[in-house]
Amino acid sequence: MQEDTLQQPGAKGRLLKSSAIVSIMTMLSRILGLTRDIVFANFIGAAGGADAFFVAFKIPQFFRRLFAEGAFSQAFVPVLAEYKHRYSRADLKGLIDRVTGVLGGALMAFTLVVMLGAPLITALFAPGWYLHEPQKFAHTSDMIRVTFPYLLFISLAGLSGAILNSFGRFAVPAFTPVLLNISLITAAVWGAHYFTVAVDALAWGVFFAGAVQLLFQVPFLWRLDMFPRPRFDIKHEGVRRILTLMVPALFGVSVSQINLLLDTVLASFLPSGSVSWLYYSDRLAELPLGVFAIAIATVILPSLSKNYAEQSPELFSATIDWALRMVILVAMPATTALFIMAEPILITLFHYRAMEQHDIYMASLSMRAYTAGLLAFMLIKVLAPGYYSRQDMRTPVKIGVIAMVSNMVLNLLFVIPLHIYWQVGHVGLAIATSLSAYINGGLLLRGLRKDNIYRYSPGWLSFMVKVMVANGVMVAMLIVGLSYFDNWLLWGWVDRVWHMAVLVVGGGMGYLLALVLVGIRRQQIRGPH
Repeated sequence: MQEDTLQQPGAKGRLLKSSAIVSIMTMLSRILGLTRDIVFANFIGAAGGADAFFVAFKIPQFFRRLFAEGAFSQAFVPVLAEYKHRYSRADLKGLIDRVTGVLGGALMAFTLVVMLGAPLITALFAPGWYLHEPQKFAHTSDMIRVTFPYLLFISLAGLSGAILNSFGRFAVPAFTPVLLNISLITAAVWGAHYFTVAVDALAWGVFFAGAVQLLFQVPFLWRLDMFPRPRFDIKHEGVRRILTLMVPALFGVSVSQINLLLDTVLASFLPSGSVSWLYYSDRLAELPLGVFAIAIATVILPSLSKNYAEQSPELFSATIDWALRMVILVAMPATTALFIMAEPILITLFHYRAMEQHDIYMASLSMRAYTAGLLAFMLIKVLAPGYYSRQDMRTPVKIGVIAMVSNMVLNLLFVIPLHIYWQVGHVGLAIATSLSAYINGGLLLRGLRKDNIYRYSPGWLSFMVKVMVANGVMVAMLIVGLSYFDNWLLWGWVDRVWHMAVLVVGGGMGYLLALVLVGIRRQQIRGPH
């Protein structure tokens, strides 16, 4: 076995195959997501109505990541894996029924409270609008009442997805987000004609998207004979354990999302358009995060939980090591490419109709700042399961507190001077978020190393050098290409798209070819069995 190969005999690439399936489905969703954002840029641009919708959409999305993709998933999956491994199918079904009843009941109550108190929620997340822009504040509150039920639907869809993932059915939950993008595109293109204020159609698009995503997974659960019959039983042993694990995880797993919402709070005090500039730039910086890092994290959590339940520390460490290598392979070229091509990408995707040249410039600045933290964001996604799979929720919480405080301090250090002297305070928010992510990811890695949970496998230095060389080849190709392609603002959309395609395909092929030439082979990244 070669130097860079994960040192696990009999590796059959199960993780790589599962990650590829999830990545393909997620790629489809992200492509539609980009299409959705292009539609947004055309129809609502970065004006006040756009700011209001993005906040009304971001709030349920934030809680979604806490429940559906964050604390609930991280607490539920290890317990589910243990029940699946150690108990009968009837016991497993009983756990699922009771978890559905408790989660659904709690979320229904929470959703109703938020809908009734929408102005208070808006004041919490956009206090600048409450003080200075009452019309935007009122519009946001009205839209929150429409968008917030999405949380109930998507959290139950997340529960369904976790069950399907535990049975190795990764494709269905990975495809589900596609329905959100289809719904929002339909609302913008077709539904907007039926509303006095076009952006209100998007709020209803969010509502219906949640319902559709939940209903889509029902037949697949039925086929597994795992369709939940909700029972509200908070005394059930498994439910109590999940709730106990969720309490610290609610904060620990979603530090980056909390930081992004803090950015929204501060952005409400900045010039109009700041929320939208951050939205568009963050969406592009998140593309590789969503396609690859979340896919890898989705696949390894059940595997790590199984490794821990079976007391297989060597395989546990090897799984984390494989995930880190996969992140490095993707994060390094993605970071450099997005940083170098920020403005051409934004122009190609968004510079039409309502999106002005000034908006492109401001968004490109924050996009580069977010992109600088991409590696850290991806590391957090694959390192956190190393704790949650062992039902260790306290350590990530402690690390999350440090990262949160760091982000607040860094916000003050960067936002105020950048706003006062250069009127680009939103860039300071992105810089602070990226730096705090490195603090978070670094501490997570140090904790796994310190407790001897994770050990580097042989060949890391050689692997890093090879990736850096291949990345250098790609950078050189992109710089040469951009020196010839320099009329992005003058071109129409057809010229922009084909020039961008040449750069993306050429740079990507150059990177992959360079990886092969320096000695990286498929069997070296297949992963442990």
